[in-house]
Parts: sequence; structure tokens; C-alpha cells
Amino acid sequence: MKGVRSIEIENVEEIFEKSGAILKGHFLLTSGLHSPVYWEKFRVLQFPHYTQQLCRLIANHFRKQKIQVVAGPTTGGIILAFEVARQLGVRGIFAEKEGDQERAFRRGFNIDPGERVLIVDDILTTGSSIRQVMAAATRQGGIIIGIGVLVDRSEQKMEFGVPLFSCHRTETITYPAQDCPLCAAKIPLVKPGG
Repeated sequence: MKGVRSIEIENVEEIFEKSGAILKGHFLLTSGLHSPVYWEKFRVLQFPHYTQQLCRLIANHFRKQKIQVVAGPTTGGIILAFEVARQLGVRGIFAEKEGDQERAFRRGFNIDPGERVLIVDDILTTGSSIRQVMAAATRQGGIIIGIGVLVDRSEQKMEFGVPLFSCHRTETITYPAQDCPLCAAKIPLVKPGG
């Protein structure tokens, strides 16, 4: 795709398809699960116009919630937190990995006690990175108002205790490594993003 058309979103999945972001094969997901489909969000996020439109869906959904700060996990969440925050006219920050199971706000980022926080992320599969950012925000006294993601690809509906908004919902099958039929078929495993 060489250029970006200046039309509004009609179909979120179409944006991912046109940008070559829906990959098929045998993929190792960040969660450790295996999948025959991978949503490479950075192929979409390279186009500012698409990113702006997708983030507008999230910002508009939460616009009346008096959000004071938008937080996302590294790496894709950095771009999304910035753009959603820009559209809402608030701060955008991100939480980085700290150890195996935690994320923390570093680089001077903080959340004041009582601040209303919107958590954003790119692709929701297991929810672990979202939960880690929620925990980091809560440790600083933030009040989580909601969660916005580009694509919810979880197999089962996730409960976070706050409203979840996704620009697009699709169920993509995943397998634990030990039960993966793609491994059994000796299809080469690809770790995207590396």
C-alpha cells in the first residue's frame, strides 16, 4: 500500500487487510500461545491517518467519561495512548515491563491519586498486558474508567471490572504449545515482531 486514502473508516477489518496486517501461518504470540493468524498492528500503525481514525473510535467512545490520563503498555500502546490522549486533550503515558509479571510507569510518568485513567492497547488476546497496566495505575491511586483496544481477538469474553471497547472483535483460535496442531504438522513457528 503506497498511499493512504483520506476516507473515514467503514470497516476496521478492511483497514487491517489493506495494510497487510492480517498474517496467516504459525505464530508464537506474546502470551506464549500459538495461532494460525497474527494481527500485526504495526502494519496499520505505520499509517498515521488510519491510526488517527482508529483512535478516534476509542476517544469518542470514552469522551464523556472525564478521562484525565490515557495509559498503555509498551510498545504499540505507546502510539495509541499518545493519539487517544491527543484527541481527548489529556496526558498520554505508558507502562514498561519490570520483571516477568509487572509493568511500571517510569521516565517520570505518574498518576495522581484519584485521576481518571483510560487504558488502551492494540490487540487483546489474553488481557495480561492490560491487567499489568491496570495494576500499575491502581498502585499509584488511579481510578480505571475503561479499556479501549483496536482488536479484541480473545476466545472468551474478558472481564476487567470496567467497560471494554474494541474497534473490532474477531475470534482467532489459539493453542497452548503442547496442544498445537501446527507444531504437530511441523509448520515452522514464527515469532513476529522480533
